Amino acid sequence: MRLFFAGVRGSTPVSGPQFDRIGGHTSCVAVTRAGEPQPNLILDAGTGLINLAERFGPAPFAGSILLTHLHWDHVQGLPFFRPADRDDARATVMMPAQGDAGSVLRQAMSPPHFPIGPEGLNGRWEFAALDAGTGSIEGFEVIALDIPHKGGRTFGYRVSDGNRSMAYIPDHGPNGPDVSAANRANALQLADHVDVLVHGAPFVSSEQKLADCYGHATVDDAVALAVAARARRLVLTHHGPFRTDDAVEALAHTAATTFARDLVVAREDLTLDV
Repeated sequence: MRLFFAGVRGSTPVSGPQFDRIGGHTSCVAVTRAGEPQPNLILDAGTGLINLAERFGPAPFAGSILLTHLHWDHVQGLPFFRPADRDDARATVMMPAQGDAGSVLRQAMSPPHFPIGPEGLNGRWEFAALDAGTGSIEGFEVIALDIPHKGGRTFGYRVSDGNRSMAYIPDHGPNGPDVSAANRANALQLADHVDVLVHGAPFVSSEQKLADCYGHATVDDAVALAVAARARRLVLTHHGPFRTDDAVEALAHTAATTFARDLVVAREDLTLDV
C-alpha cells in the first residue's frame, strides 16, 4: 500500500509562513494499492481533500471515503473534492452508525450552513452508516472500532491489503474520565503489530488537562500506544493549529528518543510506502 498525506492539521485549517513545511490542511489520508495509479480509499475528508484532488488530474474518483467521525475538520472538504463532484464519478461515504447517514451529514452540510446538501453533489454518491467490525472495502480488509473522542461517535480504522497493515487513529482521547477499558483495548487492537500507526498528537504532556478536555491525545500517549502495540512505524498527525512547524518538529524530535523504532512527522504531500 501507499499512503499519501493530503491534510495533517487538526481542528481548523491554518496558513502562513510558520506553517508552510508541515502544511495547513485538515485531516485526509489517501490509500493506494500497489500498482494502481489512483487511490480508491480515502480516510477522512478534511480540507486536505482539496489538496488530494490535484493528484487525480483529469481522472474521476471511484472509491470510498471512510470518516472517523463528523467533526468539521474531518468533513469540510467533501463538497470541494472535484474528482468526485462530476457525472462520471463514484463515491461511497461511510461513517460510524448513528442514524441515517445522509441525514446526519446533512446537519452540517445544507442551507443555511452551506449552499447545497449532500444530494446536490454530481456523480453517484452513496452515504452509508458503518457498524463496528471487519469488512471488505474497495478490496482492502478494514476493521472499524469505537475510539474515545469527545463529541460524537468516533472510529479508528485498521486497513490491510493482505500483506501490509496500517492503523489510522487521528482523534483519540485515551485518558478522559469516561473512557472505558473496552475502548482503550480497541485502540490497542487496531494498532497491534501494524506496519504503520498514524496517530493524532495535537498536545504535549504539559497540556494533558487540555487534551483530556477535548478528547485528544498527547505525543506521549501516541508513543505509548505504539510501544504497547509493537507498531513498526509511528506517524504523528492531527497537529494542533496553534503549533508552528518549528514546534511540531521539536516535539517530534523529543518523542523519537523514546520510540526506538521509526517515528515520522506527517506533512502535507508526504508519501509513505507501507
